[in-house]
Amino acid sequence: MLRTLCRTGGAVLKHSQRTVRTVPALWATQAQQRWVSSLPMNTVVLFVPQQESWVVERMGRFHRILEPGLNFLIPILDKIRYVQSLKEIVIDVPEQSAVSLDNVTLQIDGVLYLRILDPFKASYGVEDPEYAVTQLAQTTMRSELGKLTLDKVFRERETLNTNIVHSINQASDDWGIRCLRYEIKDIHVPPRVKESMQMQVEAERKKRATVLESEGHKEAAINVAEGRKQAQILASEGQKAEQINNAAGEANAVLAKAEAKAKAIRLLSEALAEQNGNAAASLSVAEQYVSAFSKLAKESNTILLPSNSGDISGMVTQAMAIYGSLAKQSSKKIERVTPVTPEWAMEKSEDPAPPAQ
Repeated sequence: MLRTLCRTGGAVLKHSQRTVRTVPALWATQAQQRWVSSLPMNTVVLFVPQQESWVVERMGRFHRILEPGLNFLIPILDKIRYVQSLKEIVIDVPEQSAVSLDNVTLQIDGVLYLRILDPFKASYGVEDPEYAVTQLAQTTMRSELGKLTLDKVFRERETLNTNIVHSINQASDDWGIRCLRYEIKDIHVPPRVKESMQMQVEAERKKRATVLESEGHKEAAINVAEGRKQAQILASEGQKAEQINNAAGEANAVLAKAEAKAKAIRLLSEALAEQNGNAAASLSVAEQYVSAFSKLAKESNTILLPSNSGDISGMVTQAMAIYGSLAKQSSKKIERVTPVTPEWAMEKSEDPAPPAQ
C-alpha cells in the first residue's frame, strides 16, 4: 500500500512538472511569471489563498472550484488542474505598427488592465487567456487606428481607448475575462511627419498671432473712430448751445434797444409837447448836423454836399419844417379816428329829467 502511494505521488509530481514545462513561451519571461502559479499537490487538506481559485478535476473531469480557505480533496481521484488569480492583471502590449486613415505609419504600444471573472471559462474556454487578450488588443488597436486620421489620433485618445475596451469585452466574454481599461502609452511618428507637424504648429501659432494683432488694430481703429464721433457730437452740441445762447442774447439785446429807443422817443415827444420844445429840438438837430459835418471825408473819398452846406440855420429850419409837416399829418390822422356824436343823441341828452314822485 505504501509503495502504491509513493508511485502515485511520484506520478503526480512528474505530471505537475510536465505541466509547468508546457507553459507557452509568452509566460517564460520574468515579468510575466507572476500570472502563473505552480500547481499545488493534493495533500487531502488544502488552504486556498485569498483572491485565487483552484480548478479541481476528478478522474480527468471538472469537479469543482475551491474557494479561499480550508478545503478537502480525495487523494489520487482529485487533482488541481488550474490555478487562476482573481486579482487585476496588468499586461504590457508590445509596440506595433499601424496605419492611420491618412496613410501615416505609427508605432504604438499600450497597457491592458484585465480581471478574471469566471475561472471555469478562463480555464476551459481558451488555452492561454492573457495571450489571447493581448493579441486581441493589438488587432483591435490596428483596426481602430485605421478609422482615424493622424490629428484625431492625438485628440481622441480617450475615445480610442474606450472603443478598444468595448471591442475586447465583446470577444472575451466567452473566456471569463473582463477588460477594465486600455491606455496608449506612446505614439511614435516618422521623423518627416514629425517635422511637418512642427512646421504646422508654428504656422498655426503665427496665424493666431497675426489674427490677434489684426483684431487689436481693428478694435483700436474702432475705438478711435468712436472717440472722434463722440467728440464731433459733443462739439456740435456745444456749437448748437452756443448759437442758441447767442441768438437769445441778440434777441434780448434787440428788445432792450427797442425798449430804450421807444422810451427815448416817448421822452422826446413829451419834451416837445412842453413849452419851448421846438427850440430844444432845433438845438439838438443843429448839434447833430455839426457832428455829422465834422465826420465828412473820414470813411470815404466820395462826398455829396448840398449847395448851402455852410448855412446851419437854413438846414435847421428845413429840418424843423419837415418835423412840423409830419406832426400835422399825425394830428389829422388822429382827428379822423375820433368818433362823432350824432345830433339825436345830443338832443336826447339835453332833455330835462322827469320829476321825482
